Amino acid sequence: MLFGGPVLKACRNPEEWLGEVLRLGYSAVFFPLKHTDPPDLVDAYVRLIREHPLHIAEVGAWSNPLSRDARTARQAFDFCCGQLDLADRVGAACCVNIAGSCSDIWDGPHPDNFSADTFVRIVDVVRRIIDTVRPVRTFYTLELMPWMLPDSADTYLDLIRAIDRPSFAVHLDPVNIICSPRAYTDNGAVIKELFAKLGPYIKSCHAKDIRLESRLTTHLNECRPGLGALDYTVYLRELNKLPMPAALMMEHMRQPDEVAAAASFIRQQALALGIRI
Repeated sequence: MLFGGPVLKACRNPEEWLGEVLRLGYSAVFFPLKHTDPPDLVDAYVRLIREHPLHIAEVGAWSNPLSRDARTARQAFDFCCGQLDLADRVGAACCVNIAGSCSDIWDGPHPDNFSADTFVRIVDVVRRIIDTVRPVRTFYTLELMPWMLPDSADTYLDLIRAIDRPSFAVHLDPVNIICSPRAYTDNGAVIKELFAKLGPYIKSCHAKDIRLESRLTTHLNECRPGLGALDYTVYLRELNKLPMPAALMMEHMRQPDEVAAAASFIRQQALALGIRI
């Protein structure tokens, strides 16, 4: 199984970055540059990645192309196109963003995020990004989110059908849609449904965890893998069944000891299941 996560050390050059990747035992990486970085620097990273070889799991395009501020929306659209082009140039498995939000907060909740008009806007924006870049080696993907589309396997399938582009695919983060105590309690079933319906489209996955607090009304908090209740047995088994490998990438940790503990937990879970990382 392809596995990776953050490189927290500030690295001065590609060789130093590679050394840290290898020390952490990753087989997959987040591409560490943006499309605005010098082409020769991009080439230097790609050369080292191919020599070892490592799997480029994703290029992030985190921005809000649905912003109600026209300038912000245009800048986000241009950034998404640039990042998708970069992902295609370096051979990343996908370029990932959220769909966008009607909120003033780029990734925040808003009553209009689930409206029919917003669905149409998402379809239009994603089509235009893909049609502008016309990637041949990568895919544009949206991360599942709790308060914007796509927020379930079915709404993701609705978008796949409506966008109708071969270069549109799936980025999977099950933690983001565990939004109720019932889903939390039976999150293995949530994960199985995601893989059953979206499996052929999945290009990259995130590794996090979630914990239900005993405070009213409902408090579900993200935590590092191993400190919550996400059913990693189901998650790893389903991921391992995919016909084309999709990397599992740890995220949202800021301290080296957190990364080490999370990686150890995931590796132990995989070992117990007979899955080779």
